[in-house]
Amino acid sequence: MIKLNDYLYNGDTVLKILQNYTQDLKASAKVTHNEIDLVHCNFLLQISELLKHNDFLTLQSQRIREFYQYMANEYPYLAFTFKGRIKSLIRAEEKFNGYIVAYVYAYYKKHGTYPSLPDLKNRLGYLRDLIAYRVVISLPKCHQSGEKDPEVEEIECLYEIANRLLGFMEERGFTAELSVAVGEKDSPLLEDDIRPYYKDYIMNPEPYGYRSLHITFFDNIARCNIEMQLRTKEMDDYAEIGPANHQGYEKRQESERARRDEIPKGENIYFDEAYERGLLLQELDLSGVDVNMFAAVNNALINDGCGLFRGRLILPYEHLSIYQNDLPDFKA
Repeated sequence: MIKLNDYLYNGDTVLKILQNYTQDLKASAKVTHNEIDLVHCNFLLQISELLKHNDFLTLQSQRIREFYQYMANEYPYLAFTFKGRIKSLIRAEEKFNGYIVAYVYAYYKKHGTYPSLPDLKNRLGYLRDLIAYRVVISLPKCHQSGEKDPEVEEIECLYEIANRLLGFMEERGFTAELSVAVGEKDSPLLEDDIRPYYKDYIMNPEPYGYRSLHITFFDNIARCNIEMQLRTKEMDDYAEIGPANHQGYEKRQESERARRDEIPKGENIYFDEAYERGLLLQELDLSGVDVNMFAAVNNALINDGCGLFRGRLILPYEHLSIYQNDLPDFKA
């Protein structure tokens, strides 16, 4: 079986790794007639194109920067950051294979059989977050009203910004895509015509506590999808350095082991190969990897200058709350 792990020890660049991995996977897919591996190759080519050609990312980030400027004018009392990144090669590979494992398992549990090849290929089309932008807001103590719980105030601000974001982006060449979420709780803070476009992890937190608002847009100029995530600082801390990060990893491992136990080995090649590729990446010792512009002491102490394990930044913008000493009536 062709797997990414085998290409991480020769001192190659990420682009060379992608080239070799894609070529070998495609050759193998033609021999074995594995159509999912061909979809996989197209997915890898998307990553390669993002890493090689970033002129359109400059244009894209400039349009998104306009919302940053809008927020700076409309919410001067908020502190916030805008970050954009291309998903790292390892995270993208994990997600592609993890999506296959999760979908095949869920389908098997529900129907007692496996999804058809066309159905599985169609579901893989929902992987649309190779480019993602994150907005993180914070309401400083000096601007808290004292009448509400500070967390409630911040969340109200976050939903207000979410309501404004969709129309703002569509005026600048982006088209919002309907969320595939079904049966979720609805927040009354999202406007009725806005709500269908958001995946609301605040009202519907992940089992390990992750909370955020997600929305997907199609960039009609760059002809690609982007995902935007909106969080409060507390939500971001929880996801990045808190329990959601560590516990989520542990729970995902437990969940994937349970899936392997549930589905007999050898019955579905797409599940088997995706499960093995994902497991090998989870067990990867980054300190032994030899990739150009990458170094790691262990799986926590990492210097990634190529987007192998941590996403490559497109933009960082930071806005500090103003009026720290002389607070005007900014909500008048």
